[in-house]
Amino acid sequence: MLISLLYRVTRKLLSAPAVLLQRDTAKDAELLVLRHENAVLRRQLAGPVRYGPADRFWLAALSSLVPRHRWSSTFPITPGTLLAWHRRLIAKKWAYSDRRSSTGRPPTASAVKRLVLRLAKENPRWGHRRIQGGLAQLGHRIAPSTVWEILHAAGIDPTPRRSGPSWREFLTAQAEGIIAADFFHLDTVLGKRLYAMAFLEHGTRKLRITGVTSRPTRAWTVQQARNVAGELGTRMETLRFVLRDRDAKYDASFDAVFRSEDVDVLLSAPRVPRMNAHCERVIGTVRREALDHVLIMNEAHAQRVLAEYQDHYNAHRPQQSRNQQPPGAVREPTRANDPDSRRLLRTRVLGGAINEYRYAA
Repeated sequence: MLISLLYRVTRKLLSAPAVLLQRDTAKDAELLVLRHENAVLRRQLAGPVRYGPADRFWLAALSSLVPRHRWSSTFPITPGTLLAWHRRLIAKKWAYSDRRSSTGRPPTASAVKRLVLRLAKENPRWGHRRIQGGLAQLGHRIAPSTVWEILHAAGIDPTPRRSGPSWREFLTAQAEGIIAADFFHLDTVLGKRLYAMAFLEHGTRKLRITGVTSRPTRAWTVQQARNVAGELGTRMETLRFVLRDRDAKYDASFDAVFRSEDVDVLLSAPRVPRMNAHCERVIGTVRREALDHVLIMNEAHAQRVLAEYQDHYNAHRPQQSRNQQPPGAVREPTRANDPDSRRLLRTRVLGGAINEYRYAA
């Protein structure tokens, strides 16, 4: 705006002699042009002639005082170039680039951008419109096009299904519907071998030791399957698979108990205990924390010991896969601000082989 006003004033001042002295105006203008051109050439003897903004301003202003048919002999540039300079100078009057820079939609907050990238990372199947909906639920009103621009600038595909789930995500999702079964043995104080059957839910890590016997027949095994199905009740609807090995004690009747609840049976490969690793690990935990520290007298004693440990395992023992919460926990524990201000209680399990701690109410 200021340049346009200065240009107008300069043209008016240069055109004033044209009104007073009609004959010498064009000649004086040509002399001024030639003098200015000579100054430009002396300033740039070492290289090609280049006109700066001030040079263009001056030549465009003097062009109105020189007749057009004498432009070719007066000006060192073509008439088209001179007219283009003039149009460009006048067009700046109507340019709103500076005005747009100070108005319009405010920039997106950096915290919102980080939230968009977090939602995209944690939900690979969400597109930019689904992410925009998630932000709206959190109280952030942002346009889908803005979400698209943020993802595009970060090099993330704004369309859904950017990448498949990782193995950890896949196995965690599948674990919610798997229950594993396996046998383990224990010896009494007199050397008699007993057998127990354990079921472990992969999703919740909940342990169920259904019974102890010295003769694990097929009929006894089927009865343990019925006991588990009865204890689970409606929760059987959330299970999809039961994982077991190829032991001869499992027969068609055992599988029929679960298939009647629409639960498929998965068989592990022969001599590959890692295919049932979760159940193998919990059996090792039972041995290390309970059976290795208690002398078992008989079946009834073994049943009582395993039942007591099962209660401890499900209600108190922390699990790494559940963020150090026991399988039966339904919510996060309250944080203790000052441990010294509350009395700590200890409960002995299995005669003191295991201790449980909690704060007094």
